[in-house]
Amino acid sequence: MRKPDPPDDEPQDDAALFRDAIGPVRPLPAVPAPPQRPRPRPRARMRAHDEAQAREQLHRISMADALEAGDALSYRRDEIPPRVLQRLRRGEYSAQDELDLHHTDAARGEALLRQFLAQARDAGLGCVRIVHGKGLHSESGVPVLKNLVDRLLRQRSDVLAYHSAPAAQGGHGAVLVLLKR
Repeated sequence: MRKPDPPDDEPQDDAALFRDAIGPVRPLPAVPAPPQRPRPRPRARMRAHDEAQAREQLHRISMADALEAGDALSYRRDEIPPRVLQRLRRGEYSAQDELDLHHTDAARGEALLRQFLAQARDAGLGCVRIVHGKGLHSESGVPVLKNLVDRLLRQRSDVLAYHSAPAAQGGHGAVLVLLKR
């Protein structure tokens, strides 16, 4: 049975009219929420950022003292007289063995250099030549092998002195090394 229409002068509520038109309703049963994707594991972003900054700063510091293609390698221990370094620079010592590092990457070059120096020391050699190249074709613009050789030779206790070879023996692309016997 329908209710009589209210007189036209009373305002009609749209919601009430809708409820009257559809009749009684029953609520739908509750539906469980769909499963959510698992949250990603937290990452230590600041740690990674700090490590990247530290690596970049170390690279900048190491490249600040980096040798250029035309720079000469030169080093002598304090107990070695300067005259020995002058004779080495002029090529007055003959190299008894040679290592050529051309076309090797830094990691392989370091391993080869360490092995070569150990073998030269065991053989009792006094002077060796290491050809590292001038580094003109280096992607970074800095001669990688030349800087590697310089850094590694300075750290070794069996290296007494070294200097870039004379032009006839490789110039700035090679180094003559005096070793302890």
